Amino acid sequence: MTSSSKASSSISSEPAGKVACEIREAQPQDYARIAELAGQLSYPSSPGEIAARLAGMKHSDEHAVFVALLGGEVAGWLGIYICRTVEADPRAEIGGLVVDERCRSQRIGFHLLERAERWAREKACRAIGLRSNVIRDRAHAFYERHGYTHSKTQKSFRKDL
Repeated sequence: MTSSSKASSSISSEPAGKVACEIREAQPQDYARIAELAGQLSYPSSPGEIAARLAGMKHSDEHAVFVALLGGEVAGWLGIYICRTVEADPRAEIGGLVVDERCRSQRIGFHLLERAERWAREKACRAIGLRSNVIRDRAHAFYERHGYTHSKTQKSFRKDL
């Protein structure tokens, strides 16, 4: 994570009925809340696990984790990285995005996406992508409202090592 990605974005003006939030890079004091929100995304994690994962990304300028602060509390987070493959140009990939279920529909996810897209442009990526579980219809509608298009359906395979 580079110094340019550490800058925070303050969101000050919102449409009527929406709450202002601040977007900044995740810090160690956020880890417990990030873990709690990861559980809401169906990825139970402890603060220690979050700390260890983020430590592995700390010195890479190809990963970033942003948090949305609402009233000084982490209301959501987004993880993003650069995906490099043989068959395609580098692109940014959103690895995770969650907004606290009590804070949804307040444009917090929009501001996290906006920050991720800016980060991707700063890294010279010409595309940004993400994966979303087929059961998350509300999330799919959210992404489509913000200019993302469904590009393909595939199965995901995994082998524990």
